[in-house]
Amino acid sequence: MKALRLVVCVLPLLALAGCERAMHDMYQQPKDGPGKASSLFADGSAQRHAPAGAVAYSQAEAADTSGGRHGRVVEPRYHAELAVPIDDQGASRLQGASGPAPHANPLAITPALLARGQQRYEIYCAACHGLDGRGDGMVVQRGFPAPPTYHSERLRQAPDSHFYNVITHGYGVMYPYADRVAPRDRWAIVAYIRALQLSQHVPASQLSAQDRAVLDAAKPRGARR
Repeated sequence: MKALRLVVCVLPLLALAGCERAMHDMYQQPKDGPGKASSLFADGSAQRHAPAGAVAYSQAEAADTSGGRHGRVVEPRYHAELAVPIDDQGASRLQGASGPAPHANPLAITPALLARGQQRYEIYCAACHGLDGRGDGMVVQRGFPAPPTYHSERLRQAPDSHFYNVITHGYGVMYPYADRVAPRDRWAIVAYIRALQLSQHVPASQLSAQDRAVLDAAKPRGARR
């Protein structure tokens, strides 16, 4: 019986010793730190750069907002990358007094701006808002709360600065994107949102004759004039 008791006591100790050794193996993993040499790469360095086209998740002091720990990001009063100065509400200082009053997009709406806005929108917004802005993106289809559709009358009538401020500060379950999306890109996204809205609500009278003919041909036979 004494021998059995000894075995029962010793086996758990041996098991614990084995676990401790495995833990030390985890603590002392073979790895190369920054600046170390490595034969795995052609340039002989273990330190690698981000791949071309990589999108930063967060930057500098604003990175803390990625986890929602420090609330809003304080925007500087002027943004050098913009063609015009804007205040912390996203309002153009060339359009009058700053503050919560509604303001239009201060940037010229060009094909290049819309292309940039589409690219940034598809990276940061489409997962929830959907590619067409209806609020049924892939994340929503998997159970995340649906955002309002951009095609509602309320958001069609909302000023451009409303969308800019939501991107900057977040709204509801949407967290701030100020540390991910530069101010100029926010306005580009706003321009693209307006394009999405217009794509579903443009008056037929503003279409070209060719586009009206295509639209008329797509109507049910009984609805054609």
